[in-house]
Amino acid sequence: MKRNLYLLLAAALLLSCTQAVDYSQVSEATEAQVQRVEPLCWWTGMHTDLQLMVQGPGIGAFDVAVEGKGLEIKAVHRADSPNFLFIDLAVKAAGTWNLVFSREGAGFKYPYLVREREAGSRDRESFTTADMIYLIMPDRFASATADNDCGWPGGSYEDGSGHAWTVPDTPDAVDRADAVSRHGGDIQGMQDHLDYIADLGATAIWCTPLLLDNQPRESYHGYACSDYYHIDPRFGDNAAYKAFVDAAHAKGLKVIMDIVTNHCGTAHWWMEEAPFADWYHPAEPYVQMNALFSVYMDPNASVRDRERQESGWFVPSMPDMNLDNPYVLKYFQQWAVWWIEYAGLDGLRVDTYPYNEPEPMSQWCKAVTDEYPRMNIVGECWDGNIPQLAYWQKDHPNPNGFNSNLPSIMDFPLESAIKRALNEDYVNWDEGMTRVYSVLAQDFAYTDLSHMMIFFANHDHARTGDVLRRDPARMKLALTLLATLRGIPQLYYGDEMMFLERKDVPSHDGAKRIDFPGGWAGDATDLFSAGGRNAAGGSYSDAADLHDYTRTLFQWRKGCKAVQQGRTLHFLSRKNVGAANITDNTYAFFRYTPEQAVFVYINNTAEERALDWNHYREFVSGPVQGRNVLTGEQTVLQDGVTVAPRSALIVEFNR
Repeated sequence: MKRNLYLLLAAALLLSCTQAVDYSQVSEATEAQVQRVEPLCWWTGMHTDLQLMVQGPGIGAFDVAVEGKGLEIKAVHRADSPNFLFIDLAVKAAGTWNLVFSREGAGFKYPYLVREREAGSRDRESFTTADMIYLIMPDRFASATADNDCGWPGGSYEDGSGHAWTVPDTPDAVDRADAVSRHGGDIQGMQDHLDYIADLGATAIWCTPLLLDNQPRESYHGYACSDYYHIDPRFGDNAAYKAFVDAAHAKGLKVIMDIVTNHCGTAHWWMEEAPFADWYHPAEPYVQMNALFSVYMDPNASVRDRERQESGWFVPSMPDMNLDNPYVLKYFQQWAVWWIEYAGLDGLRVDTYPYNEPEPMSQWCKAVTDEYPRMNIVGECWDGNIPQLAYWQKDHPNPNGFNSNLPSIMDFPLESAIKRALNEDYVNWDEGMTRVYSVLAQDFAYTDLSHMMIFFANHDHARTGDVLRRDPARMKLALTLLATLRGIPQLYYGDEMMFLERKDVPSHDGAKRIDFPGGWAGDATDLFSAGGRNAAGGSYSDAADLHDYTRTLFQWRKGCKAVQQGRTLHFLSRKNVGAANITDNTYAFFRYTPEQAVFVYINNTAEERALDWNHYREFVSGPVQGRNVLTGEQTVLQDGVTVAPRSALIVEFNR
């Protein structure tokens, strides 16, 4: 009885305290009082619980209430820093609801926006094997507006939350002559060339990060984030990014956001003061990560090696986030969900995936896919060892019981095999096209081949044209393999025309990430237009032919179920040279469904080759009539059909 009385008295006291706040007399918070509230806004009907991070001087000592019935406070968490609060909220209704902060009879309120969730948002489709992903580095693709090129000396814009965001100074200005400076590409520049991308046969766009990267040097690539909720003003703003996604959708193009959970940049605002002492792994003493992915599945690995892999910094300019801190993990889970919902995204690509703490990242993946059950997420697991790469794919039967919950992985073993194979002329039994055969022969190691992203280059690689000795014939073979092998193809911007590294500056990542000719006013060459491609000379003299070859392949691929969904049966030729048995450096395979088949023959030699159709009789006996994909002509597959040196034959036929 006494206990019940105490509870009633406590409830009455709490109610009287709550009622003591006269909301009409509380003024709206100034920017000095509440510096940040993240996520910027939220939606009704979300599966993800809402936890706000609030930053403001001494905000940790304030009490919090909600004006109105649209939000309900579930819990308030104090941080190590007195300048942060974390508030767990239940979302009840759409509207703008005031968070009221009070202390000793005084206070202020912050209006927080809750939107109605769009119908069908949870069930949005993502990228699949039916897609071709075109990878763009925005700073190097096209510049539509010059007024955002040279940094911002302050100013503000509305960021989608209903509040103005004060834009910080951005010191790394444009200098196109310098390979590691900003070059001025922007969101509107990409949007202006959506027709080019769609016409090429792409169905999805992956942009390297567009969020604010305010490092004083080499900020152009975006991988050292300074603010996770705002687009870099040199690219545009949040509204411009959302408009870009909408415009891409109108052209039939999906948009994949490139995100980084492992590290931020040293220019990030929380490097001045973090909410918790363990928000990121300490800078002193500095510990460099060891890039030793095997520590996660190695039964002999030392704890020391694993800790260094998880906690070491990627580079001195990129602090390593501590995802073992539950508030950090929650922050990144909500952040990914926020951008998908706000911008209408179709997928995510996660940078440096195995550098994160594995168990928290598994929880991160599950949180995103719990919110969006069909969402595809591809992780950059840069590992040439197939069993170690397979470890990271969702539902892989790992002996230690670990499940990453990561749907897709990037096929680095195949990337390496393609480039090495196509660059070899005189080969032994395990070289040349045998390399590609041998990688695909280990497909049993993967959980789901439909969730493998295949590619022969991305922004971290040397230009494929340079690797393949500036040979357009070899480049066409690489494009052929990309268009016809199993998985989700990703093409790096410019590889459709054999872009080469700049030779007027020292070799560097920035020199490989070249400007797309025609993307800037005054460019002497315009490779976005057919006329410009036909007129191009010098290193771009093959641009028109290569572009059209790429377009033919990927426009065809969009309608070919055998390539998108089919199985693979492959064949390798051998020949005897004296007592040695070596590869013929050719490679043939069928992609097939019960109704349709595609035959692909790669002649990676300097000589003409004639088909011995009897070699393929286990798949189909006798001559087969089909359509030559590259020429459009009717072709009979039979003995004696010739394939020119360093070229491919692709024939589709009904079964």
